[in-house]
Amino acid sequence: MASAMTYRMSLRSKQCPVSAVLPPISVQKISREAAAWSLNYCSATVPRFLHTADWQIGKPYHWIEDSQKRARLQQERVNAVSRIASAAEELNLDAVMVAGDLFDSSTVAPTIVMEVMEAIASIPCPVIVIPGNHDHGGAGGIWQRRDVKRQMQERCPNLKLLLQADPQVIGGMVLLPCPLLRQRDSRSPADWLEALDWSSLPHDQPRVVLAHGSVQGFGTEDHVNQLHPTRWPNDQVDYIALGDWHALTQLSPHAWYSGTPEPDRFPTSHKDQRSQALLVEVERQHPPEVTPITTGSMQWHTIAAKVSSQTDLQRLNQEIESLVERRVGRDLLRLELSGQLSFVDYKNLLEQVQVLDQQLLHLRIRGMPQHRPEPGEFEAFLQRDDAPLIQGITRQLADELKQNNGSISDQTNLERSMLEQAMVELHRIVLEEATDQEASCG
Repeated sequence: MASAMTYRMSLRSKQCPVSAVLPPISVQKISREAAAWSLNYCSATVPRFLHTADWQIGKPYHWIEDSQKRARLQQERVNAVSRIASAAEELNLDAVMVAGDLFDSSTVAPTIVMEVMEAIASIPCPVIVIPGNHDHGGAGGIWQRRDVKRQMQERCPNLKLLLQADPQVIGGMVLLPCPLLRQRDSRSPADWLEALDWSSLPHDQPRVVLAHGSVQGFGTEDHVNQLHPTRWPNDQVDYIALGDWHALTQLSPHAWYSGTPEPDRFPTSHKDQRSQALLVEVERQHPPEVTPITTGSMQWHTIAAKVSSQTDLQRLNQEIESLVERRVGRDLLRLELSGQLSFVDYKNLLEQVQVLDQQLLHLRIRGMPQHRPEPGEFEAFLQRDDAPLIQGITRQLADELKQNNGSISDQTNLERSMLEQAMVELHRIVLEEATDQEASCG
């Protein structure tokens, strides 16, 4: 079996290369079915578990204005728990671990708490949870609420909430939990590991650290919820299951952030991978085998494009179609556009955006191309002898645009944008007028 495991580990190392830097790396995810097939060749004595974190059940998504769409996103985070349950059953796991932030806050509605507890109860193995900064375990935290304690007791006895920084033997593994008991703590939740008598632990069972926090500071909070994995003896720890960073991140061969099982923001690059859990097989004093398993449902996309012609618009439309395909209500898209379009092309872009807004769960637009008339468009308006009002407005707007053309101040840029918008609106009125005339003649 050793040779088979060595072969599988060599393949796995190609899928999940070790990164010497902290930003998320690109790894290949596989389906639960493929993972279950590969595990048929693994000894049942090797502990294996699913490393997850940052479920953040009850996330409000206040920036989604449509209440129905907002509710769909919130529900999908609960549905992800059911997908984790299916994975646990297919993979015959010893445990599912949640490295903090199972809940988004202490004010999650009781009905949502009840629903997620029911989903956790369907997971056919122990679900080991530590509190994170969003759902800290101290006074005022959600884990201290009476209804939450009651639902845990009545609905999901398989949930094991670890509030003490003490070694625990569960599923053939020695767990070393580092729970957060306050939302913001200047002391590291893992400080106790630096004073631990490692010789007192079972020698033949793999050691797994379960922690929530950051390995590097952000802004003025450099010492809040800080973790220091380099201070823990490498030969004493076999796997470090981390939570807090929502993108998949490998710190070392045996230290990972699993990321969130259901994405919750637009990707910043192709390496910004969310919507997964990590299947981990771990033995004492052996490198762990780590395989990302896809668990997400909603798909988040970011497109940045410069559009300055009809060809560019067609290319943009093809890129959107390749990402969204024909799905309705299951994708979120951030569009970052620049460039310059004629009035006709700009009108076509607005029509495309309107259709997208109906198809997508959410469309966020950051920046739009400028819209300026082509010479022929101006001339057509200036030659409207049958419509002196349109002719006069066009001449006035054209003169003002020409006067502002050489200025670069913020005020004149704003005025120019307003003038251009007025020209677009005028162009729309003219087109609608022409369409109405054609309809009446038909």
